[in-house]
Amino acid sequence: MQIKNSVLLATALTAGSSVARLHGHDRRHAHHDKRAVGDMVFATINGVVQSWVNEWTGHAATTTAAAPVAEATTVPSGTTEPSPVEAVPTSPVTLNPGTCSSWKDTQEDNFCSEGFGERTYANGLEYIWYKGNVGNPWGSNIIEVSESKACEYKHVVRLDGKHKTPWTIKFWNKMGPDGKLTGWYGHSALTLTVHPGETKFVAFDDDSQGAWGAAEGKELPTDQYGGYACTWGEFDFGNTHNNGWSGWDVSAIQAQMANMYVQGMKICDANEDKCSTITNFAKSVLNAYTAAEEGVDGIGGNQIAGPVRLLVDIDYE
Repeated sequence: MQIKNSVLLATALTAGSSVARLHGHDRRHAHHDKRAVGDMVFATINGVVQSWVNEWTGHAATTTAAAPVAEATTVPSGTTEPSPVEAVPTSPVTLNPGTCSSWKDTQEDNFCSEGFGERTYANGLEYIWYKGNVGNPWGSNIIEVSESKACEYKHVVRLDGKHKTPWTIKFWNKMGPDGKLTGWYGHSALTLTVHPGETKFVAFDDDSQGAWGAAEGKELPTDQYGGYACTWGEFDFGNTHNNGWSGWDVSAIQAQMANMYVQGMKICDANEDKCSTITNFAKSVLNAYTAAEEGVDGIGGNQIAGPVRLLVDIDYE
């Protein structure tokens, strides 16, 4: 299904089980049809025909501002559009020393919030319009932490690489700083460089939805519209609209749609019971998204409300 012309890719992520999935994965990848500025665009969204005026020129933004997105003329009754927040600061977060014996350790409550910005709350919208916590300033819901600090946070990802050269990993919220579905258009809540043999730990605040992209070198590849066109690790942590469930998956859809190289990635829970994997060149795919699964629900890992620990391998063979 095509929504908001050619620049919209909505990753409304939820846990994959039929019990956990309150509003569905609702993946929307654009097909980049050519339309002139001012043309009317029509699409059926959740069974409702909607229309809007195309404002997209077909040219990617030349700055770090979000790519242009045409506004839909209708939204669900009784709701409002997401509001923008201030962009995340560039200075790193400084945290107090941690005391964890293992990053996998968890606690029942009183999880650490040190380093996170002000939490933004769910907007009450459904499906692709759902906006959870993007942090205020934007992106401050995603921070790097030390291994000795990791166990104090509720949702933590450990990133390991078997690569031989430095890789760049960028994290973003589904909703960009402008309050629209533009998070993956040049934005980064957190950018990491992972050197060979290095391990990084990242903590996410509750009700965070988005993805990270990983690629060799200093930048992520982008498509002709400026969207990150690499393999994604998609996340939905502690979704308040889904009874606190969490979900994750690996997706090569954006890279394949841009006819670009598919980087390998593996995401598993800490016990490696629930995994989503794609190898380099997408030679092997397990419980993950390729272009063939566009629009399919229920792929990836999921977990009931509570702390989440994920293991991530980049450059996965």
